[in-house]
Amino acid sequence: MLPKTGKVLPKRDRRSASNVSYAEAVAAALHQELGDSHRAIKIVMRWTGASERTAKYWFAGTKGPTGEHLLSLVRHSDAVLGIFMQLAGREACLLSLELADLRSRLTDILESIEQALENKT
Repeated sequence: MLPKTGKVLPKRDRRSASNVSYAEAVAAALHQELGDSHRAIKIVMRWTGASERTAKYWFAGTKGPTGEHLLSLVRHSDAVLGIFMQLAGREACLLSLELADLRSRLTDILESIEQALENKT
């Protein structure tokens, strides 16, 4: 038997406070955008290619998405994108995205108003 050498590192709890708050924040965003139905879980499964069990973990806030699953959620869900940017400390970037979206919607509304006025005359 070999003697133990070197420093003994204390075991860490894998669920640190930041991981718990991250998972809970993603769960809240998913619930806000998609609701609490089983259909919402199926939508997330379709978006990410994740298993049903994994999607249920995300909705429960037990575990959070990582890697490609997180990218897929951010690509499809504005609520998850917002939480992601907020947790990353990039609220200013999120504001610019919201302003660009608002500008696009206002342009569409103005075009609809112009078309309605042209049709009346």
